[in-house]
Amino acid sequence: MELTQATVNDLLDRLGPGAGHLYLPGALDPQALADLLGGRYGAPRTLVLDGFTDPTADESRGAGLLTPFEGRAVTIRAWAYGDRWIGTGTARDAAGIVRPVLVAARREVPEPLAAAPGEDVDWVWRLIRITGWTGPAGRPDMDWAKTEASLGTGLPSDYKRMVETFGEGAFDGFLDLNQEPWADLREDGLLIWAGTEHEDLYCWRADGDDPDRWPVVVRSFDGKDLAFDCRAAEFVCRILVDPHHPYTLARYFDAHWFMTYGGNGS
Repeated sequence: MELTQATVNDLLDRLGPGAGHLYLPGALDPQALADLLGGRYGAPRTLVLDGFTDPTADESRGAGLLTPFEGRAVTIRAWAYGDRWIGTGTARDAAGIVRPVLVAARREVPEPLAAAPGEDVDWVWRLIRITGWTGPAGRPDMDWAKTEASLGTGLPSDYKRMVETFGEGAFDGFLDLNQEPWADLREDGLLIWAGTEHEDLYCWRADGDDPDRWPVVVRSFDGKDLAFDCRAAEFVCRILVDPHHPYTLARYFDAHWFMTYGGNGS
């Protein structure tokens, strides 16, 4: 079996839309399959390594992937994607032979609670819940003092926590989180903190001395601006789960995730 992304698509189709598992031909290279899945979904979470299961594995961290193998998993790596967990590696079949496997399990993602008027909401924490994020800190050692000195301004604290938590990647594989703000629109009073493949730019109106009070402004591909009286992390939460938001992703995805670029976990 030649392994390509088209092969991966065929195998995932054989699993069906929900839970399922496949024992694959013994000649298939399980690492090559893991590499192809990693190129699609980002860095994996290791559930089982050399027969030892991660003791923190539970349903929120992909433990459902292990159910079909009844303790026979040898090495399993997992990715969160939408409303599914996808896993691959090796497991013993009923005859005790170690074979490559591909497995999927359903993934439940809790929705955030509505914010009461005047409630002090930790929107980064809600974003972690919405995306089912279980990885390590993406960029824990960011030198914000250097970045802020270069820009000549402080930066919103929720944005810095998002970068430190998630690292380099995109929410729902669509909204790219800038690791440092872009100053391309500085003459318009805007700093760019994220963007999309549709060429929308998510910015702050950098007015005033308190960055945590900067509103979000969306600069569309045609140069029009739309302002939102909220901070960056709240903005991301709302476009993920509010189907009525002007930039919603809730109409397209029932569950949400963060697709990593590079080596940080997911």
